[in-house]
Amino acid sequence: VQLQASGGGLVQAGGSLRLSCAASGRTFANYAMGWFRQAPGQEREFVGAINWSGGSTYYAASVKGRFTISRDNAKNTVYLQMNSLKPEDTAVYHCARGRARFISTKRDEYDYWGQGTQVTVSS
Repeated sequence: VQLQASGGGLVQAGGSLRLSCAASGRTFANYAMGWFRQAPGQEREFVGAINWSGGSTYYAASVKGRFTISRDNAKNTVYLQMNSLKPEDTAVYHCARGRARFISTKRDEYDYWGQGTQVTVSS
């Protein structure tokens, strides 16, 4: 399984970006997918996740109401729509495949990780 994240960039505070994560393999639809982020000198933190069908999502409190996760199982792709971006959202964003169908916030419940895409929000 390979995960390829894209869509990062430089944006002003208040702006929007949409990240994509394309997955290889034929079992994408069987697993939950998550997004995590890591700022310099900080631990990788949970951003949000979506269950196998796309019917359930869960977000970290810091992004709830601003970020939206969706998935297209026909395209083996998960998305992270980020609105009202803040400078504190600056980080490398990683997508990851869950070990099961249902959402988890824990890093060790994800077994495959993408390489990450840089998001920089200027003030």
